[in-house]
Amino acid sequence: MADLLEMAKQLGRELQKDERYLAFRKASADNDADEALQNLIGEFNLKRLDLGNEEDKPEPDADRAKVLGEEVRDLYSQIMAHDSMRKYQAARAEFEQLLDGINRVIAYSAAGQDPDSFDPAASAGCSGDCSGCAGCH
Repeated sequence: MADLLEMAKQLGRELQKDERYLAFRKASADNDADEALQNLIGEFNLKRLDLGNEEDKPEPDADRAKVLGEEVRDLYSQIMAHDSMRKYQAARAEFEQLLDGINRVIAYSAAGQDPDSFDPAASAGCSGDCSGCAGCH
């Protein structure tokens, strides 16, 4: 078992060298450093709190809740359209795809299948037949 744990640690070290990991970390740091984006996120969180507070009142003001809801949606759209956030989302998706592939190989192997026969392209979709499946993605 110690050998497997050491292999997992080695995999972790290699993962941290991967270009997808490095791109994700950079995009995350860029998001954190983007003052305009952080201001939008802060404003979004405050509006969302206001909306929640309004909705939690015994007799909420429907008009105010509607306006706050529209403001929250508008701020969310601005955040998601922001260049830093788009880059972050793209980098995160690539990194998550890498992690998903690693997890699929492990699940495939744990289900008794030959890890060398694992085909990531063939396993990307779900056939609907769970009998030969190593687990949902």
